[in-house]
Amino acid sequence: MPVYRLSYNAIALVLLLVPVTLVYQINGEYWWRWTGVLWWIVDGAVLLALFAFLWSLRFYDGATFLDWRQLKRGLPREEDPGPLRLSPFHRIDRQPWYFFGLVILWTRNMNAPLLVSAVIITLYLWVGSRLEERKLVYYYGEAYREYPKRVPGLMPLPGRAISAREANRLMRSSLKSKESHT
Repeated sequence: MPVYRLSYNAIALVLLLVPVTLVYQINGEYWWRWTGVLWWIVDGAVLLALFAFLWSLRFYDGATFLDWRQLKRGLPREEDPGPLRLSPFHRIDRQPWYFFGLVILWTRNMNAPLLVSAVIITLYLWVGSRLEERKLVYYYGEAYREYPKRVPGLMPLPGRAISAREANRLMRSSLKSKESHT
């Protein structure tokens, strides 16, 4: 799996550029538009999602996320996701970046090309999150098997969250599984 994450991110970015370019080149009549108070609400939600995304960056190790750390050490035989990190956002949603993206995506005025793109991107994120989670169970073991039972993926749900104490327990527990893979 050398440079898996770097390759995945590069391919995903290129593939995302195609529908985004097409959406803005194909004009169509809007099927719905946010107006009045709803416009303020959805644009406020977008601003909150953008702020939350930027704030959440401090909880990620960008060098590991982009594979830079692995490349510095030489091409690894297996991806090293680093330690399990459960930020305050991860305590209420397993995929907070996907959630923020979905908020931004689904609060836009919609015409046919945007709606088709929104549906495809949503399905892509849903399938991708399921595949990613299989890999996370491999790396973090029982701690990651327990985590999805307590915290929803993609969309936060009332009453489905873990405390900081529980997140710390899962992170400590995951280190034991991770050590057994190295």
